[in-house]
Amino acid sequence: NIDENEKPLAEALAGFVPHLVVTHPLEPLDNLELYRLLGGIFGRKDEAAALGTRFQAAHDALAAEEFPQREALYLIWKDPWMTVSRDTYIARTLALAGWHVAHAESTARYPEIDLDGAVREADLLLLSTEPFCFTERHAAELRARYPGKQVALIDGEMTSWYGPRAITGLGYLPELRHQLDAAV
Repeated sequence: NIDENEKPLAEALAGFVPHLVVTHPLEPLDNLELYRLLGGIFGRKDEAAALGTRFQAAHDALAAEEFPQREALYLIWKDPWMTVSRDTYIARTLALAGWHVAHAESTARYPEIDLDGAVREADLLLLSTEPFCFTERHAAELRARYPGKQVALIDGEMTSWYGPRAITGLGYLPELRHQLDAAV
C-alpha cells in the first residue's frame, strides 16, 4: 500500500518476489476493484464477486442514511498531533457517515497540526485507535482540556482498513454516528 510503505521498500521487494501488487485506495468504492484484482490473482473470482456484492449492499445502506454534516477532527497520532487530509480513504469513509474532516486542507495526506487551532474548527474530536492507540484516558484528558467539545474514541480499523474488513466498517459507522448524536 502506497500510504503504508515507501517506494524504496517496494523496489527492494520487487527485487526478490515474483509479483508485487501495489494498492492505493482513495475512497470506499475502491474496495470493489481491489476485490476483483485479488480475486483474479488468486483464482477466486466468485469469492471476490460475493465480497463485492456484500460491500455494495453495505455501502448503499450507509449512503441511503441522511446524516447532518458535522465537523470532526480525526486524530491519528499524538506527539506530534496528526490528522488526515480530505484526500484520504479515511476522510472519504467518514464522509459517508456525515463527518466532514476538519482542518484537513493540507497538501500532506497525514499532516501534523496545532491541536488548539484545529479543535476550534471542529465540534467533534474522534480519537482513532489506529495507528496510535488512543484510549479512554486520552479522551478524558481532551474532554477536560476542551469542555464543550464532544470527544470520542473511534475504531481505526473500521475507517482505515480496506478490503473485506471494510464491509464491517460500513456497518460500524452508522452505529457510532447514532450513538454520538444521541449523546449530544
